[in-house]
Amino acid sequence: MENMATQTQLTWYGQASFKIVTPQENVLLIDPWLTNPKNPNGKADLENLKRVDLILLTHGHSDHIGNAVEIAKNTGAKLVANIDLSTAMVSVLGYPEKQATAETGGHAGGTISLLDGEVNVTIVPAWHGSFVQKDENSPPVFAGPPTGLVIQIKNGPTIYHTGDTDLFFDMKLIADYFNVDLMLCCIGDHFTMGPKRAAHAVELVGPKRVVPMHYATFPVLTGTPEEFERELKARSARAELRVMKIGETISA
Repeated sequence: MENMATQTQLTWYGQASFKIVTPQENVLLIDPWLTNPKNPNGKADLENLKRVDLILLTHGHSDHIGNAVEIAKNTGAKLVANIDLSTAMVSVLGYPEKQATAETGGHAGGTISLLDGEVNVTIVPAWHGSFVQKDENSPPVFAGPPTGLVIQIKNGPTIYHTGDTDLFFDMKLIADYFNVDLMLCCIGDHFTMGPKRAAHAVELVGPKRVVPMHYATFPVLTGTPEEFERELKARSARAELRVMKIGETISA
């Protein structure tokens, strides 16, 4: 039987929201919209977060920032994001300033060493947009460029979270610099690439496994895992497709 305690654990909360627990039991959240409409246990999941060390954000849209500020205030989690987004999170949304510093902020191409070297996060480009908004009646504030994140975990996997993005050919450069074990890939269409272009992205990156995300949360997000699987097969992609259920935890 596998020793689950020493493996990296990945939980999906829906949309682009994931929790990673590292072999040293550090807790990372990515785009933590736990209370999204497809997560029936969102409020309980939020209440049960007793420890979060880092919150990683790809961009400023509300379905990715989600519950980040509340979680940060409750847990002391530090913010990992491009420095423009980090600044906007503090000035517009009230993220605790001492938890969102240049120590954990960076920009595209930069690698940030975190948690005594157990985790390295490299900020990579994405094709999308990014703004933050105090409330629906307030004007949007530009929050820097959108990003993806490559997360390298000591004695664990290398995980690429695409963020919200279209397909772009420079994704191939990720494969030149990283051996990606797990790709968390948007497939929903309308606001991001759909299944056909997402399958092409997988071909460029060459991960061992791929988990589809950012689909079915709203009616306009029409991409499906079934269509994604067909497109992967059409490209003879070698990545193993792993479709997660909301609330499910797997070994990454």
